Amino acid sequence: MGSKWRKAKLALGLNTCLYIPKTLEDSPATASASTVTGGRFFDAVSLSPTTPNRNSDCHVDMPTTPTPSSSGLRMPKHHNSKSSKSTCAICLMSMKPGQGHAIFTAECSHSFHFNCITSNVKHGNQICPVCRAKWKEIPFQSPLTDISQPRSRNGQVHWPQHDAWMTVVRQVPPARLDTNRNISNLFQTVEPSVFDDDEVVDHRPMGNQKNSSTDATNHHSMGAIEVKTWPEISAVTKSASHNNFAVLVHLKAPHAVGLLNQSGMPVTGQNSRAPVDLVTVLDVSGSMAGTKLALLKRAMGFVIQNLGPADRLSVIAFSSTARRLFPLRRMSDTGKQEALQAVNSLSSNGGTNIAEALKKSAKIMTDRKWKNPVSSIILLSDGQDTYTINSPNVAATQTNYRSLLPACMQRNAASSGLHIPVHAFGFGADHDAVSMHSISETSGGTFSFIEAENVIQDAFAQCIGGLLSVVVQELRVEVECVHPVLRLNSIKAGSYNASLASDNKSGNIEVGDLYADEERDFLVMLDIPADRSSNDMMTLIKVKCTYKDPTQSDNLDLVTLDHIDDVKIERPDTIGQLIVSMEVDKQRNRLQSAEAMAEARSAAENGDLAAAVSVLERCRKKLSETVSAKAGDRLCLALDAELKEMQERMANRRVYETSGRAYVLSGLSSHSWQRATARGDSTDSTSLIQAYQTPSMIDMVSRSQTMYLGSPAPRPPLRPLRSFPARQQPR
Repeated sequence: MGSKWRKAKLALGLNTCLYIPKTLEDSPATASASTVTGGRFFDAVSLSPTTPNRNSDCHVDMPTTPTPSSSGLRMPKHHNSKSSKSTCAICLMSMKPGQGHAIFTAECSHSFHFNCITSNVKHGNQICPVCRAKWKEIPFQSPLTDISQPRSRNGQVHWPQHDAWMTVVRQVPPARLDTNRNISNLFQTVEPSVFDDDEVVDHRPMGNQKNSSTDATNHHSMGAIEVKTWPEISAVTKSASHNNFAVLVHLKAPHAVGLLNQSGMPVTGQNSRAPVDLVTVLDVSGSMAGTKLALLKRAMGFVIQNLGPADRLSVIAFSSTARRLFPLRRMSDTGKQEALQAVNSLSSNGGTNIAEALKKSAKIMTDRKWKNPVSSIILLSDGQDTYTINSPNVAATQTNYRSLLPACMQRNAASSGLHIPVHAFGFGADHDAVSMHSISETSGGTFSFIEAENVIQDAFAQCIGGLLSVVVQELRVEVECVHPVLRLNSIKAGSYNASLASDNKSGNIEVGDLYADEERDFLVMLDIPADRSSNDMMTLIKVKCTYKDPTQSDNLDLVTLDHIDDVKIERPDTIGQLIVSMEVDKQRNRLQSAEAMAEARSAAENGDLAAAVSVLERCRKKLSETVSAKAGDRLCLALDAELKEMQERMANRRVYETSGRAYVLSGLSSHSWQRATARGDSTDSTSLIQAYQTPSMIDMVSRSQTMYLGSPAPRPPLRPLRSFPARQQPR
């Protein structure tokens, strides 16, 4: 009888009970949890929560951990026949619960071993092998990586027993079925058309959240933004005019709300800040294979570990196409475990389609039902977009890098735009630094250059150290001339949008977000005419700030700060020798250095490296003659060290192409936004080039460097920063 049944099955074209794990060479005909992208697979399982079909009767018996499928993960309520309970209709073997096999019950009430039926339907067969009914939902299995027994293929990370990833996984109990949970299906084969499946945000007021690990006596409340002003000199004679007179407007964000650690540093934990919606967009093209992918996974593990339960994370992996691994999910213990599993399942292959990946990240942010106060995107790539930039629709002579970024994410978009910064990380010598810098600049984010592979975690740590400490949003600075004879000439604001009124009597700067303790400096340039009729004192400008506080549960109201002292200077008949303001001098040096970097880069791109080096050398000489440099100011020392580094990276065309261009662009990004970026050894505590790092960033980088994900062993030394002769002459 058994032999006849087997022959009948073969005649009907039914599969036998044989499960073959997928490899990179498999080519299923339909979309699945292992996404086919340009002839390759992502091994990552899609952890996309969806609302279950209320009319579905599909069930899966789960003796232990839930198994991925496209049907709801629920215990079967009933079976229609005794035989369907005890025997798999495909392999004719016993099908009792507790034998270590997941059981799948279809909507037609017939039951099968889960492995048997997934093997049967893996190529698109949606017909019940018993009654020939057509199923609306089919099971699907993807080879989820076992974190306790990791593989080395495709960049899988070997986890030591003391590794912090393993600590997280061990601390999380096995997943249990929760009938009250909206997200009942964590694994799905096809992405939804609308990404509105994000997990609900935590609406608890941040003031009510407790942190038992920190002494409550260290609690302090957030103050207002600190605003200071300095005129470049204290007096101008009545008979003299002074064009381009500089007034420095200095802003400093308050400390992170909440708690201080034992060293007096602001805590960057979940209870001290506004929660974040973060989308990480990760390049898993073929060039990321091996060490790069393994280190990326570790870096993502660090990010996941340091997110709090109210933060939400979504991950997009891209190569020839882009795939959302899971929707915006709160990083609870269970959320972290599933995120770690998804990231560790990534493999590398295929091309590089940055545009599609960013399009999908914009869709996540646009379609979400809920929003945390802070939103950001992190993009990492080690290659060049081979689908958009090299398209025949883009002129070869004028590459439209802006086409990589969806229009709704560009800063000049309408008020309905997303206004979500993309912090881009160029990985290695082969990435397209120009396009990555353009993406970040256009969206309002920063560009970092990861030259040494094992610095990727520190670079991510510095970035999230800032994102997890946002204390000011939508900051707008307004300046207005007080004396009727004064006019504004310009506002030196770097990449920030600054504008002047038509009568040049007022202007404003759109600053946006500030991290805790972050500082901004803007030079307001005035034209002061001679005025013999003026009094001995002249009031130049007044400053006003408006912003939102994202740490409050209701941050719809603007905070207005207008009790700021007006800027005044003396207007005597005669004056002696005047002392130039050190603060104004330092910021002039910063702006002039940034201008020299941009000019040198332009010369280098035009093929004249000798001219580029000369521009930087002239700037260094001029810098050394300033008041602040002679006083040993640290900012001036750092600027000189950075300019010198750029000169050496322009030693020849090969050096410039492999590292110089990216290094210069990352420096320009840092100075134009006055925000820390990673480049060279800038994340090393001994480096001079650490401009704009905040205490929260330093704290997070310190965690990365000292913990190294829980490993007590010292970190491997950095690869030598310069792999080229320093004395080589430009040509």
